[in-house]
Amino acid sequence: MTVESTLLIVKPDGVRRGLIGEVLRRVEAKGLRIAEMRMTTIDRSLAEEHYAEHRDKPFFGDLVEFTTSGPVVVARLEGEGAIDVWRTLMGPTDPAAAPPGTIRGDFGLVITENVVHGSDSPESAERELKLFFDA
Repeated sequence: MTVESTLLIVKPDGVRRGLIGEVLRRVEAKGLRIAEMRMTTIDRSLAEEHYAEHRDKPFFGDLVEFTTSGPVVVARLEGEGAIDVWRTLMGPTDPAAAPPGTIRGDFGLVITENVVHGSDSPESAERELKLFFDA
């Protein structure tokens, strides 16, 4: 395996519910390194660019509204196989299908508010990290 970087976002619902510390605890306990991190509020244009692949889907507007609804924590995670490791820690997108022990399985309620985001491929990670950290 190779050392990778990936994007972590604690979404507005996770921030509102006080889950930042728990999410970061799990990331560090797993052995991933938090290379950069900050709290911010994502504006509409950044949210639209971040979720551009969903632009033609019916949920796009609601997704952008939710993403911009409050502060988030963004972080660059690094580690061996970081993308897959973080995706496994998060659990499936739909919390109802996410097993206990995953972040979404333990804390997510509905698919539209599932606590965290993570890049789904090396290409996505590169694109998303540039949006939040290299600009």
